[in-house]
Amino acid sequence: MTPLRPFFLTLLSLFAAPCLFASPAAGESEPAGRPPGKGLVLFDFSAPGAGDDWRVVNDDVMGGVSRSDSRTQDGSLHFHGVLSLENNGGFASVRRRTAPRDLGPATHVVLRVKGDGRTYRLQLGTSAQFRRSRIAYQAEFATRAGEWIEARVPLASLVPTYRGENLSGPPLDHAGIEEFGFLLADGRAGAFALEVAWMRAE
Repeated sequence: MTPLRPFFLTLLSLFAAPCLFASPAAGESEPAGRPPGKGLVLFDFSAPGAGDDWRVVNDDVMGGVSRSDSRTQDGSLHFHGVLSLENNGGFASVRRRTAPRDLGPATHVVLRVKGDGRTYRLQLGTSAQFRRSRIAYQAEFATRAGEWIEARVPLASLVPTYRGENLSGPPLDHAGIEEFGFLLADGRAGAFALEVAWMRAE
């Protein structure tokens, strides 16, 4: 029996020792969850009907053939489709108009997202116009394929644009945000998928 004793001692030590298997790191693969209790919650897609008023706007408005769709499922907004560069196209977006929202002293918009590794853009709109069209204030955020992350977008990084071209102004009016959206225009044709669990300003 003596030769077996070291084996049993080793086995017991394995069960008694702390587990060495790492759980998924926070932000990677856990469920989307609800927004934490800080900052101003702008959208929580776990709430019933939170994604019903979002609509897609693709490059077909200028002759392109990109396709996209959006829906709420499993507590998040799903934005997915196929980006095409044909016919001078190359963008797909999902947006929602709102009554004017005041972001107060916030300096960032934080997004709980799960993407496909592509780089998307946060898009905000105010009453500001250029050539009788709404100016789109845009800033990029990266995603990790298949992982939930919190993307922090500085409000100062949002650039006024008109039909894909940067403008010199006016600056973003934090007190009068009337449109929120997400856009893909990374110059890569093919399928894409982005999930958004929530959005807050902080």
